[in-house]
Amino acid sequence: MMRKIKFSPLGEKTFLISFLLGTFLLILFWITEAEFLIIFGFYYVVIAAVTNLLITLYELMEYLSDVSGKKSNGNSVLLLLLNIPVTLLYLTMFFNFS
Repeated sequence: MMRKIKFSPLGEKTFLISFLLGTFLLILFWITEAEFLIIFGFYYVVIAAVTNLLITLYELMEYLSDVSGKKSNGNSVLLLLLNIPVTLLYLTMFFNFS
């Protein structure tokens, strides 16, 4: 029987918001081709990168200092690190299709 992977609420929400908002902005740009979305998207990527980095570091510190053996913070670190290849993929797609 498989157990459900547990994430910290902060890490899980940060990943979902970053992923969904980035996906929405990319799709919205492809649909509208509005130039202001390029500038908005750039600022979004910078803000999301800083936010994800800070929360990843926080989750990593919580994981390393937790002696109870709970893995939710460690799992959240891995989940947040998934945003890096997703962002690179989206940037590649943006530059190739724009």
